[in-house]
Amino acid sequence: MKVYRISAITLKIRDMGKSCNFYSRLPGFKLEYGGATGPFTTFEVEGSKTYFNLELTNDIPTKQRDFGRIIFHTEDVDSLYRYMKNDKAISEAVIFETKPVDAPWGERFFHIREPDGYQMSFAQPLSKESKKYYWE
Repeated sequence: MKVYRISAITLKIRDMGKSCNFYSRLPGFKLEYGGATGPFTTFEVEGSKTYFNLELTNDIPTKQRDFGRIIFHTEDVDSLYRYMKNDKAISEAVIFETKPVDAPWGERFFHIREPDGYQMSFAQPLSKESKKYYWE
């Protein structure tokens, strides 16, 4: 018996409408339950059977938002970055902390702070040939 995947991640948020507007615009996020006017919303991360939940609350300590980061894999990190920068609703709702960069552990990634301040990373695994450059 073993743990084999993450089923869901739930973030406590202050503004369901603003958060739903942001997450519904991300390619691959599909609204499954709730929505902008409800107290709880679920998005399925397409094709992964992993769920991303938003729970409405008025009491979010600042430290809670600095819990670490949530990392999502994407097929093309540079295209996703350009899409997010060029989508006015997204670019006005988030803080872009980095541009896409190659990491020594074999991923290309960028970080944002989403509407409630949680750090998110969008990453693309690099090819074996690309990884070789970093590990030599």
